[in-house]
Amino acid sequence: MRAVERALQILSCFDDQHPERGVSEIAQVVGLHKATTHRIVTTLLNLGYLERAADGFKYRLGLRLADLGFKVIRRMDLRREALPYMTQLAQRWDEACDLCVFDRGDVFYIEVIQGNHALTIAAAVGQRLPAHCTASGKLFLACLPSHELDAILSRPLAAYTDKTIISPAELCRQLEAIRQQGYGLDDQEYEVGIRAVSAPIRNQEGAVVAAVSMASPTSRMTPDRIPEIAGALREAAEAVSRRMGWKA
Repeated sequence: MRAVERALQILSCFDDQHPERGVSEIAQVVGLHKATTHRIVTTLLNLGYLERAADGFKYRLGLRLADLGFKVIRRMDLRREALPYMTQLAQRWDEACDLCVFDRGDVFYIEVIQGNHALTIAAAVGQRLPAHCTASGKLFLACLPSHELDAILSRPLAAYTDKTIISPAELCRQLEAIRQQGYGLDDQEYEVGIRAVSAPIRNQEGAVVAAVSMASPTSRMTPDRIPEIAGALREAAEAVSRRMGWKA
C-alpha cells in the first residue's frame, strides 16, 4: 500500500505550472529518496502513466491517465443526462455551452458543446479554472457551507483582470446576490472581453453538484441579453436536475 501511495504522490506532483519534472525534482517535491523515486517513475513509465518529455530527461503525465479520465467522464450519469439540453442550448443561442463540477476549490469541465460562430469562447474538457472569478465557480461558492467558503476565502484571491473581485467581503456580497437571482455571472473577471452565465444542477437531495454555463464575447452577450440566457440555462439545469431525482 505504501508503494501505491508513493506512486500516486508522484503522479499528483505534475500540474499546469509543472507539466514536466525530472527525477531529482520529483524526489524533492514528494519527499522520497532519488533511487526510490527512479524505480517508481520507471514503473509508471512502462505502464504508460508517465512518458518522457521531448528533452529525454524529464517526465510528464502519460496518455494512459487521459484514457482513464475519459472513462470516468463517459460513465457519469450527469453528463449523459445533460448532453441533450446542452446541445439544444448551443443550437438555440449559437454559443458554446459547457458542463462542469466543483473539485478541490476549482471548476473542472467535463463536457463542452461548441457554437458555430467563427469566434467561439469555450473551456476544454479536463480544464480547471479558478472559482472566484468564473460564473460557475461563483455559483458553486454561493452554495458551499459557510465553513468551507471561509476556508477558501482565507487564501489570497488572484486578480486576472481589473474586474476580478479579490476582496472576500465584496465577493461574499456578490455570492449573496447569486443566491437570490439563482444564476452566476462572470463579467470580464477572468478574461477581458468575455462574459459568462451559469445555472445550477442539483441532485436528489437538492445539493448543487454541477453547473451548466455559456460564455461569449461581450459584443454578443450584452447586458440586456443576459437575463434571457440565464433563464434558458436555469430551465435546462432544472430539467437535468429533475432527471437526476431532484424535486423542486
